[in-house]
Amino acid sequence: MATAVPAQHPNVHAHTRYWVVPAARAIVALAAAAVITFTRDAHTAPFGLIVFGAFAILDGLVTGILSVLLAGGRLTRILFAVQGAIGLIAGVLALALSGAGLGLFLYLVTVWAALTGFLELYNGIRERSRDAAARDWLIVGAITAVLALVLLLAPADAVLAIGLFGAWAVIVGVFQAIGAVTLRGASHSRTPSAGAESGS
Repeated sequence: MATAVPAQHPNVHAHTRYWVVPAARAIVALAAAAVITFTRDAHTAPFGLIVFGAFAILDGLVTGILSVLLAGGRLTRILFAVQGAIGLIAGVLALALSGAGLGLFLYLVTVWAALTGFLELYNGIRERSRDAAARDWLIVGAITAVLALVLLLAPADAVLAIGLFGAWAVIVGVFQAIGAVTLRGASHSRTPSAGAESGS
């Protein structure tokens, strides 16, 4: 028995071009994961701050700007704009203070993950019956909030902390890529029926 995807529920809308947002976010996350994985002697605090800083700026720009242009409701766009701004601030601080050490890396990534994770989780909860992307927001927000919790409780070790961030980037990047493909298919599947209804 086939299971309907969220976008096919009559009360759930799949915005036609929104799939571009998770696709772009997936590229940014997977690029950060690849840099961490394939760079020799990568697990040092300065390196972690530089990689996180570049990631946070790019992800903040993608999340903020593209969501404002392509997401659904007004409050959803505002919350993603705030999420993007948090990423930009965290990224700029990480790059500007890249020599500050492990303490700053742990602080910035933990605060960034807690704030952005909560915002995305909240967006997912409030839009779960209206937007086809809400389930993805909920899951990504939860995973990001878990990253904050794990970094808060884990021993202060650069190898462990940067490895945890890299693992998060892989998981979220793959999930965002799958979400982008799913949303693109869902939005395309609705287009012909919507046109037929408008023409009848």
